[in-house]
Amino acid sequence: MQNMLTIISNALCRITGRNAGAQTVSELLIDLSEYVNITSPAAPVMVTTERQPPEPPPVSTRAPAAKLVSAQTDAVARPGARVVVSRSYADFTPAMTFDIKKCDVHRLEEGPPLKAELTREQGLQYYRTMQTIRRMELKADQLYKQKIIRGFCHLYDGQEACAMGIEAGINPSDHLITAYRAHGYTYTRGVAVKEILAELTGRKGGVAKGKGGSMHMYAPHFYGGNGIVGAQVPLGAGIALACQYQGNNQLCVTLYGDGAANQGQLFESFNMAALWKLPCIFICENNKYGMGTSVERASASTDYYKRGDYIPGLRVDGMDILCVREATKFAADHCRSGKGPIVMELQTYRYHGHSMSDPGVSYRTREEIQEVRSKSDPISMLKERMLSNNMASAEELKEIDVAIRKEVEEASQYATSDPEPPLDEMCNHIFSNSPPLEVRGTNPWAKLKSVS
Repeated sequence: MQNMLTIISNALCRITGRNAGAQTVSELLIDLSEYVNITSPAAPVMVTTERQPPEPPPVSTRAPAAKLVSAQTDAVARPGARVVVSRSYADFTPAMTFDIKKCDVHRLEEGPPLKAELTREQGLQYYRTMQTIRRMELKADQLYKQKIIRGFCHLYDGQEACAMGIEAGINPSDHLITAYRAHGYTYTRGVAVKEILAELTGRKGGVAKGKGGSMHMYAPHFYGGNGIVGAQVPLGAGIALACQYQGNNQLCVTLYGDGAANQGQLFESFNMAALWKLPCIFICENNKYGMGTSVERASASTDYYKRGDYIPGLRVDGMDILCVREATKFAADHCRSGKGPIVMELQTYRYHGHSMSDPGVSYRTREEIQEVRSKSDPISMLKERMLSNNMASAEELKEIDVAIRKEVEEASQYATSDPEPPLDEMCNHIFSNSPPLEVRGTNPWAKLKSVS
């Protein structure tokens, strides 16, 4: 026993760089307790411990190490007792500050900070949200290939840091409107996965009752998915005008893609927003390709953050959630302070083609896609940050992955088993109140028939 104590004590000394000359089991446990949490079951039976739910307790609730061990030394000394060594939440780093990439700025004296703090709770939340969006989009891809989802379907995998970073940088009461690649924002604005997938499959339980489809999903303070290229931008300026008129200190995030960046209605909206100093963040999600055309072939200037001319602008690494979050906070403060609109360009990348009808490899190589996946994937970058700085364990993140897969699979079952909306629902939800008795040749009492 003494030889074993000496071996373990010397090993602990080499690991920690401290003298740990334990002579007894109790002394050795006290030395170990500063690095691991040691507990003992009361009876000599196999004990299985379940991991706590993902909401960690405050660090301050952990008992002092010496007190924890001294209270259990007698139990350890009993014949047949087992020592179970497990990591508690207090063993993880509660928060870290990271260096982030500097933003390019236009008409600004200074940009967002170059450092960003990430707490463990935030990291787990961001990871869970981005991974859910990724799994949901991959499930949508599968359902589309099975011909369960039909029509237009634009997937968001690869761009998850944009949606999560923007949501982390604004308030839930702020407003957001985007283009047709809307599934990720629908989720971050509070809609459940099963309602999104059910909408994609055209079922009654969908977020728009099965009548909107991929491009037309809505939630409180979220104005959709819009199918017409660039048409959401003047609508976003109008929402910002409403915020200013009501004086509620809210703002509108108005998103569009690089493919819409050359639309005339964007510049009309920029002009009005600048004239009236509207609290609007115009965000260009530059994923390098507008349908199958690269930005270099479509735009004489690819500095989309400078396109506002007289409006200040930022160019941000859209694959890093911390860069997106800090830039969004900076832009939101700019708008709320009464300085008017700001333009942000998020440099990001989509893994799928433009839509499900586009294989995505006729205008770019598979090697290009794989290189972005291996070097700049937003989920992998966050995961590496958390693991390398002891903010989470690989087992913990794996459990989150398993739970997300289960949630998405259950949502898929719901989306394929829920009934389609009946024909008599077709003419409902057109007017918010007091609809006319007859609309386009039909009335609320008319019986409709399918001719398909």
